[in-house]
Amino acid sequence: MDTELHLTEDHVNQVFRDVAEGDDAEHWGWKRLDDAAVADKAREILAQRPEGPLQVFSYGSLLWKPEFRPAASRPGRAQGWHRSFCIELTSWRGTPEAPGLMMALLPGGECTALVQEIDEDEVLPVLEALVRREMPYAELAGSYAWIGVETALGPLRALTFYAPPSGQELRVDLSLAETAALIARACGHAGSNTEYLHRTVTALAAQGIHDGNLWQLQRLVAAEIDGLG
Repeated sequence: MDTELHLTEDHVNQVFRDVAEGDDAEHWGWKRLDDAAVADKAREILAQRPEGPLQVFSYGSLLWKPEFRPAASRPGRAQGWHRSFCIELTSWRGTPEAPGLMMALLPGGECTALVQEIDEDEVLPVLEALVRREMPYAELAGSYAWIGVETALGPLRALTFYAPPSGQELRVDLSLAETAALIARACGHAGSNTEYLHRTVTALAAQGIHDGNLWQLQRLVAAEIDGLG
């Protein structure tokens, strides 16, 4: 099993471009949630929570750019889900000329990530912060799910996002090599797609978590960038 990280900070620096920030809501034609709508969505999610502490299944950017300080954190495996760079981005970490891809969970396989517990006193403000970050538009308001996760302390149900994505056309037609080619060339006002992948695999490696698909993808992206000259 190849656990080496081929994608480096040098690759991230090589593909960075300074891209002007636009209005994402205007770009996609979406409606941004106001504070009242964010609070309503957070209460809706809270009303669905299972018994016990509120847990978040963090499999992507929440690993390296957390929205809260967890009260506890442990590895967990979600059976029936796998990571996939499948949401096309023509803004944020891509442009219409060189679209990128955002990661989500799709059915099938398994996914090991971190299960992060929210302190009970912080549940509502943390959920509001997560809504603002993960689904700030009305069109994304259904992009969350409660999924079963196996941990060393037993099974639980955890909140996660984009499992699977709703209301979006997914690039499930791409091979891993085609996915790598897009990621290697995509950059938007929030940074490059390569940075997103690099930070994710680096964070997973720091936790001793290995995702074979992502490791193969980061190797292919590194090779693509090396070939750009």
